[in-house]
Amino acid sequence: MRLPRSTTSRLALAVSVAFLLAFIVLGTGVYAAVSALLERDAHEVVRTDAAGLRDLYRHAGYARLREELQGRIGTPDDPDMVYMLLDARGEVIVGTLASVPGWTAHARWLEFTDVEADDAPRVVAHQQRLDNGQYLVAGLRMRSEDGFLRLILHSALAALLAAAVMGAMVGGWTSRWVARRLGSLDRTAERVAAGEMDLRVRSDGSGDAFDRVALRFNGMLDRIQALLDAVRHATDHIAHDLRTPLSRLRTRLEAMRAVPAIAASPAALAELESGLAEADGLLQSFSALLRLSRIEAQAATTDDATVVDLDQLVADVVELYQPVAAQRGMRLCVSGVPLQVAGDPDQLFQVLVNLLDNALKYGPTGGTVSVDTAVDGEHAVLRIRDQGPGIPEGDRQRVFDRFERLQADRGQPGTGLGLSLVRAIVSRHRGTVVLSAGDPGPGGTPGLCVTVQLPRRPPAALA
Repeated sequence: MRLPRSTTSRLALAVSVAFLLAFIVLGTGVYAAVSALLERDAHEVVRTDAAGLRDLYRHAGYARLREELQGRIGTPDDPDMVYMLLDARGEVIVGTLASVPGWTAHARWLEFTDVEADDAPRVVAHQQRLDNGQYLVAGLRMRSEDGFLRLILHSALAALLAAAVMGAMVGGWTSRWVARRLGSLDRTAERVAAGEMDLRVRSDGSGDAFDRVALRFNGMLDRIQALLDAVRHATDHIAHDLRTPLSRLRTRLEAMRAVPAIAASPAALAELESGLAEADGLLQSFSALLRLSRIEAQAATTDDATVVDLDQLVADVVELYQPVAAQRGMRLCVSGVPLQVAGDPDQLFQVLVNLLDNALKYGPTGGTVSVDTAVDGEHAVLRIRDQGPGIPEGDRQRVFDRFERLQADRGQPGTGLGLSLVRAIVSRHRGTVVLSAGDPGPGGTPGLCVTVQLPRRPPAALA
């Protein structure tokens, strides 16, 4: 069969098929997730019950265990629970069932069908070997779980039929939008101008005027993105390609410590240690570049991401850096209110580490670094102030670029990627980071204040 040539018919068919496929994928995913959850819960119930029986055996002995099993079998609290004591050959000594189909001595988990019951339910059981050579089996008949899964399957099939009808209706309704394709092209151009460089206009292959404009528009965007990617990823490719040979070089330098001529010469050892430090610095730079690229390639976080207690994260980082501050004769002051945001806790932790490390690195001895959290409407605000030399206003945007370091900081250790990583993580969390003047230092230094704004966790999500 040949697909219809008209854009309207193709769009109606595509929407209908996409609707059905999305429903099938969603239904399959829900079914698999519920099945896995029920299976995991059943295993947990059985494992907990088996552990209790094992503890009873250890503390009260075999006779008490057997008495407990006979009591549970005679008057069960849950008729779906299964208990058995098996000898070394798998024969039932005491048990709910007369035999265990397919029994093996080395299996920790058993799964079999209870053929003695009328409905032949599936049984999931945990097996553990006792000190006397016998086997203790605790299990659960999966009647309720399997019945619930069958109900979900039947409901999904009925909903699939309804979805097919609805998909046809939505497809027919959507096909009337074809006449406004020029408006779609305009909206796409607006979003690309706002920064969504990966966005493209969809081409249906019809070859009409709108389709040709869309193809030329996409070609222009591909060219622009290729040029931008070439500039942005040049250093990333270099880091990826050079990290392996540099690691081998460091390994060889490390091995040179064992060379007798070098080990006997303090000067040679000092030069070797210097070379190892340089290699470690380069490896650290390459790792930071690759991490920065991975973060920039990730999608922005959403409100259903992991809930992060920002105030607790601040407390953890401050506790981590308290010894560093004390060693440098500086004080860390923390204040603020409890705040929750949605995001990646590891990446937000990295933001705090980078900012606090910079504040302690450039702050004066005897100075103070303050960290506070606050609420500003729908945003959580984090501020880190130091009393260091600060950053001139004209350079405050430039320092976020890769490898960008001020002339006065050239002699300081570092990769020049810390603030680039901070901006990438904050942007991914739909936030902003701003540099401004901080607290004046004891020597008249202007200080620096870094303000990070992140969307607060919605109150409905907190409930």
